[in-house]
Amino acid sequence: MRTALVLGGSGQVGRPLLALLARAGWEVQALSRQARPDAPGLRWLRGDLARAPALPARFDAILSCGPLDRFARWYQDADIDCPRVVAFGSTSVEVKRDSADAGERDVAARLRAGEAGVLDAARVRGAAATLLRPTLVYGAGGDRTLTRIAAIAGRWHRFALPRDATGLRQPVHVDDLARAAFDALDAAPTHGHAYALPGGESLPYREMVARVLDALSPPARLHLLPPPAFAALLAGAHAAGIARDFNRAALARMREDLVFDAAPARRDFGYAPRRFAPEAGMFDNGRVFDSG
Repeated sequence: MRTALVLGGSGQVGRPLLALLARAGWEVQALSRQARPDAPGLRWLRGDLARAPALPARFDAILSCGPLDRFARWYQDADIDCPRVVAFGSTSVEVKRDSADAGERDVAARLRAGEAGVLDAARVRGAAATLLRPTLVYGAGGDRTLTRIAAIAGRWHRFALPRDATGLRQPVHVDDLARAAFDALDAAPTHGHAYALPGGESLPYREMVARVLDALSPPARLHLLPPPAFAALLAGAHAAGIARDFNRAALARMREDLVFDAAPARRDFGYAPRRFAPEAGMFDNGRVFDSG
């Protein structure tokens, strides 16, 4: 029986990944800050990467579904014998690299450093590491883009965008990401490589949002405003303490195509993401995002 350590197992990608591993007969240990009940083939450990509990000396695989920079720091120092590592990062490593916002550039820099740290540490240990870079994640109510939009639209029954929000997006479902990590485990061509994981469809930003709004119960109305009018509306929202982290760089990206090639992932481990067909339950997690 193969053994795995899953970090970020309670998150939106970690949960379906744990289910896949369980069905395949893996013996899994997963880390969580909160106490969680064990299940057949799954043992929950209490702690986080800064205060990890005692771990076995060896696993067949380590899978990280949490922040890449934190995982990289932990992995570089961890005294665990493990031949296989699969870790999630983000396409933000490229998208935000030259952002006008210093905070976003820092995010990209930390992702780059995290990727390099994981690959370098794996190389020194003789392990095989694979990095996975999702695009815009949805499906479990844990993202801070589409779920936030759904929360605002659900509260006010409407949502506004600038008319020129036509940049292409490729939203990717959490179940497809979990399947990608699972399938990459035994795919030798992935060793030492990073893969973009876009969704199965490229569509304009405003069309993506329109589908989210149509999926709500009741559906919400989308208002397309002239860019100056939207900028004024956004300034008013910021003054009221709403969506303060939605900055000029994020606004500018609505007009940019953020499209990534799934062909390498499809070739090396059969990646086959679904088209974007949202349902209301995909954005329901009981959180409120529009208060600051």
